[in-house]
Amino acid sequence: MSLLIIIYLAFISLGLPDALLGSSWTVMHLEFGVSIEFAGAIAMIISGGTILSSLYSSRIIRRFGTGKVVAVSVTMTAIALIGFSVSSAIWMLMLCAVPLGLGAGAVDAALNNFVALHYKPRHMNWLHCFWGVGASGGPLILGLIISRNGTWRNGYTIVGIIQFALVIVLFVTLPMWKRFTTEMSKEDHEDMAFISNRKAFKIKGVKLVLVTFLFYCSLEAGTGLWAASYLTTQRGVSPANAALWTSMYYGGITAGRFLSGIMAEKIKGETLIRGGLMMIFGGVVLLILPLPLILSMSGLLLIGLGCAPIYPSMIHLTPDRFGKGASQSIIGLSMAFAYIGSTFMPPLLGAVASVLSLKILPYALLIFAIGMIISSERLRKTIVLPQ
Repeated sequence: MSLLIIIYLAFISLGLPDALLGSSWTVMHLEFGVSIEFAGAIAMIISGGTILSSLYSSRIIRRFGTGKVVAVSVTMTAIALIGFSVSSAIWMLMLCAVPLGLGAGAVDAALNNFVALHYKPRHMNWLHCFWGVGASGGPLILGLIISRNGTWRNGYTIVGIIQFALVIVLFVTLPMWKRFTTEMSKEDHEDMAFISNRKAFKIKGVKLVLVTFLFYCSLEAGTGLWAASYLTTQRGVSPANAALWTSMYYGGITAGRFLSGIMAEKIKGETLIRGGLMMIFGGVVLLILPLPLILSMSGLLLIGLGCAPIYPSMIHLTPDRFGKGASQSIIGLSMAFAYIGSTFMPPLLGAVASVLSLKILPYALLIFAIGMIISSERLRKTIVLPQ
């Protein structure tokens, strides 16, 4: 149980830096003398590092073990955050973005696989719920510091110190991670024979998993980035109300994952995924149809609730679907495809919307939702889980 608490804390720490850049950039870009759009370049560096470390996570974890990889990766993110706080030139920020991305990707892949192998489905859902706590907590810490006459640099320093505190805990508790390896039977060790990314990619059904993750994160990130602008420009909603409903979308994801954790003990993961997909589809339809405004905006909350169980449930089903030996490589590939979707699709949507207007947003979300439904249902028929 104590190790599980540490894993939850590690996932909170994974979420803490995620929203800091967006929350602080309005001030940061003035200090560094760059355009506000330059945040995209830094975000791309972070995402590139995350994708790269996700792809190589299976080999690194196999060599050094989950505990050491998590501890070193959180150390990298802590150093990067302190680096942000003391940077005096834009190239320094870009340099610090590299370890921030590399550390985040390794932690994400390592912890997701470890929980999928060793803990019940409810913990996977609650793990991702705790990521939401961290992602919300980062901007909150920053806002509190600035409101007390602090600076964005103070905010990054505080979050970096929090990360270093976790680093100490992780290194002290390294023997606890080894217990799971030593307690496994010989049969378990044989079942966990290493499978490379290339071999994992060729396993029947894996491509469908990767496509589903790509569509899912494209929809989740695209909705989060453009929903408020869509409501404001296309439906005449005030900026304040649009921001409120966007926050309700994220609130739906966080609360939904807490509820999914409770339901996961009695409802199969595949059923939770199918239910989530139907809720997303219904929410997108509410956005498309010419309904009263309150119903259209409620579609955002429904999309958030639908998103909640999909990502964690798919991760937790990986060992059952493809075997323990393949799970780390497949989860690493899944993380990489997820980050590709969340990194490249929102700006692509923005580029298309700049030509055709944001009216396209609900229809783009509909395409993502239908794509997820098709790939997920094909996967159900391809991989039949034991009853």
